[in-house]
Amino acid sequence: MTLDDEKAIGHLALKGFFGICREWGCTEEEMMQMLGGVSQSTLTKYQALPHLNLSRDTMERISYILGIYKSLRIMYPTAERANRRIRLETSEAPFSGTSALDFMAQGSLKHLMETRRYFDAKRAG
Repeated sequence: MTLDDEKAIGHLALKGFFGICREWGCTEEEMMQMLGGVSQSTLTKYQALPHLNLSRDTMERISYILGIYKSLRIMYPTAERANRRIRLETSEAPFSGTSALDFMAQGSLKHLMETRRYFDAKRAG
């Protein structure tokens, strides 16, 4: 894979991430945290959808978010219901009374991974 290919993949990953965040109604703070605690200036740079080589950590984070989005869209018949579910507070583990989005916005890769595992299990169940 060439550097140009990797930059194109970075562009597509960011485009997907911001499209999902738009549907979920994410705040800038939520987006910065889900991307690993990036700065406001980095978020602004990413929002311009540049062609750039993203770090492995950032790509992994976006991959988890894409998977969560996919699971929700399969589980719920409408985009509106799928998008509402991400903000629904639940007492189920691992969320403990918060919404999945609030849990993911705590910023760790582990939170994204656990959320993905939860929705994949729900979808399969």
